[in-house]
Parts: sequence; structure tokens; C-alpha cells
Amino acid sequence: MHLYSVNTGYFKLDGGAMFGVVPKVIWNKLNPADENNLCPWALRSLLIEDGNRLILVDNGMGDKQDAKFFGHYHMHGEDSLDKSLAKYGFGREDITDVILTHLHFDHCGGSIYRKGDTLLPAFPRAVYWSNTRHWDWATKPNEREKASFLKENILPIEASGQLQMIDVADSGLTPFSENISIRFVNGHTDAQMLPQIQYKGRTLVFMADLLPSVAHLPIPYVMAYDMFPLTSLQEKKSFLQEALAGDYILFFEHDPVYECCTLQQTDRGIRLKEHFRMDELA
Repeated sequence: MHLYSVNTGYFKLDGGAMFGVVPKVIWNKLNPADENNLCPWALRSLLIEDGNRLILVDNGMGDKQDAKFFGHYHMHGEDSLDKSLAKYGFGREDITDVILTHLHFDHCGGSIYRKGDTLLPAFPRAVYWSNTRHWDWATKPNEREKASFLKENILPIEASGQLQMIDVADSGLTPFSENISIRFVNGHTDAQMLPQIQYKGRTLVFMADLLPSVAHLPIPYVMAYDMFPLTSLQEKKSFLQEALAGDYILFFEHDPVYECCTLQQTDRGIRLKEHFRMDELA
């Protein structure tokens, strides 16, 4: 098995929305905002080479939206999905599986591309994995969250015939392959899936939006985007205790600087111990 960090670019979001009730005087030291109160964030996917399977976890924002849409999110940087895959000798046609942690546009927008007036799967040979609970949540969205669920990102996956569902576990993990399991969390959005991977004798967890960045390690630092913030708080607390005890590696999808970290107990709570890039993992 080999793991590769795949950066699809950077974007900006409102710092207050990303840190919830935490005052700007505090969070601005962690990820400084520009004059419009916007902070930079990564769109970082994970590529898993596991036997005959090449599994991509999330795929960024994609490029099929119009200029007005992208004007809200200020995409920047030189990275792209295709460039990052090519760096490792792969292309979209090599992907066998796409695990979608959830269906917000910054996690699944790269699933579908536009060819003229037609929307097509960006990974023609891949199975796209979601779960029925989250799929229903996303395709029949609540008013607060509907702007994050774009039909053009989601419905063409089902129409392609390439969609399959993972069984939701109310507790514990759902096996996906010999080395990969799925854990479910519900605070940010219903039935978000976090891949948990056994790699080089260690446990690595793709954090998605349970922990978007190292800056979100303190328990109260919960995004205003979360549908159920008290659930997020409890899920974070439980997970961090488990991760500390198990010496887990955390892989961050949105941290603009840090790809991976380990944890340590401090007098302020559980915090970063060491940070490193995926290619530095011995």
C-alpha cells in the first residue's frame, strides 16, 4: 500500500464561519485573514494505492462552475487534481474508487466535469462511494445547508450508474477493504464518512470536516457551517481521546500548511505533537 497527498488547489472562506464562536482576535493568529475577513484553505485529497485498487478520497471543487461562483471562493495556487495525479504517474482513468466523505461542493465538485452541455463522471472507470443516509440528506437538503449541495455535482453520479453505497455504522467502523475502514460522524453533516487506514503499522485517519485543520484541534473550535455543533464538539472530544491513546496520524483536507500530524496531551488539552508531509512518513 502507498498513500499520496493530492492537492487540488486552495480557496478562501470567511474566518468567522470557519471558527464559529471563537473570537477573531484568537483565530486570526492561527490563520490570518485578508482585508475581507477571508482565510486561505487547502483542497487536499488522499490517493490510496491498495493492491489493484487506486482509491481517491474526495476530489476538491472541480472547475465546471461559472466565474461568479468561483468569485466567491477565490481559487488560487498552481495545484490541480490532474497535475497532482500526474506527479505520481496516474491519471483520472486509473482511479478505481472514489470515496466521497460527504457531498458538499468543496469535497465532491471534481467528481463531475462538463463537456459542452453534458455532465459526465470525471473518473470513467471508478465506483463512487457514498451512503444512503447522507445521499438522502444531500439530495433533499435543508434550507441551511442546501447551498453546499449542488445538484450538478451529485445527481450525475447516480445517473452514470457508477454509484454504490457503504453501510452506515451507528457505532464502530464499517470495513471497506483489508486495510481501510469507514467511521461515521454526524455533527458537520449527517453521516459524513472518515476513511481510517492501516498504513506502515500505524493508523491514519482522513479528517475531512470533523477536523478541517490543526487550528481546529481545541474542542470549542467548531465551524459555524456544522449542522449540529454540540454533536461535533462531542465527536471531536471522543475522537481526539481515541487518537491520542492510539497514536493515530491525522490527515487534514483543509489545513493550508500542515498535511499530517500526531497528538500529545498538554495542560491546554490535546494538541499537535509533530507535523509532517505524507511523503515524510517512514
